[in-house]
Amino acid sequence: MRSNSLANSHKRQIGIGQEFAPGEQLNDKMDFDDVQPDQQVSNAGQHASEEDFERASDPALSEDLALALLKRADLAAEALEALFRNASVSKLRKVKMALASHLHTPRRIALQLIRDFYSFDLMQFALTPVVPADLKRVADELLVARLSSISLGERISLTRRGSAAVAAALLLDKEAAVWRPALENPRLTEAAVVKVLLRPTASAALVEAVSHHSKWSVRPEIRSALLRNDKTPLARILEFARSMPPAQLRDLLHNSHLPETVKRYLKKELESRGSITRASRNAG
Repeated sequence: MRSNSLANSHKRQIGIGQEFAPGEQLNDKMDFDDVQPDQQVSNAGQHASEEDFERASDPALSEDLALALLKRADLAAEALEALFRNASVSKLRKVKMALASHLHTPRRIALQLIRDFYSFDLMQFALTPVVPADLKRVADELLVARLSSISLGERISLTRRGSAAVAAALLLDKEAAVWRPALENPRLTEAAVVKVLLRPTASAALVEAVSHHSKWSVRPEIRSALLRNDKTPLARILEFARSMPPAQLRDLLHNSHLPETVKRYLKKELESRGSITRASRNAG
């Protein structure tokens, strides 16, 4: 009978644009080491033992006992679903995080739990090593969708601590107090910065900051992206062009949608190098 009730549960769809929870505090830290399941995973099946199922379903179950259960990597899906349906613990913040993070939690339940996370919890969930990549991506998407509705202070808190996806989204923030520290996020990737630079919504201030950044401005792919952006200062365009091999300059000219002003300067740079080469050959 318990198996039939579990089999008849309906799959729910997740919504990406959920509103930010009022009164949420990003500095409300949790010890997530206490709620993650052990790394060692056994070949547990879908069916829980009677003892595990009864314990997970117990209306008198405490938070500590629920967390102790969730630290067991061999806990089966049926017991995890029973915990999810146990109203005495399923609404508790740490229990929700541990349940969504457990490797055997059915995906539909994990998605439903993630949708109700506070923004800080979404950030932590996306950085939890044992969480599958697709669930991390959902958490990132939910958090990015909320960025426009959370306070300046909370966005600043996310800049250095969030995932690469969150840091990249914060680069498009209008406030320099947000996008400047986001550039220093240790998880931010070169590919993410390139994508931001190629977006028309990237601010002139951000583009200029990247063009002078000690870490990012020396990367060839980022320099190519800066050359494609008409907000890049002309002095930096000339400097980047001079440091590029002729073959790369020609490739940029022929295969990229560059601003006309940039094309003109790249052509002049190539012509100048050609003149120098010819003069050297004649002198020899």
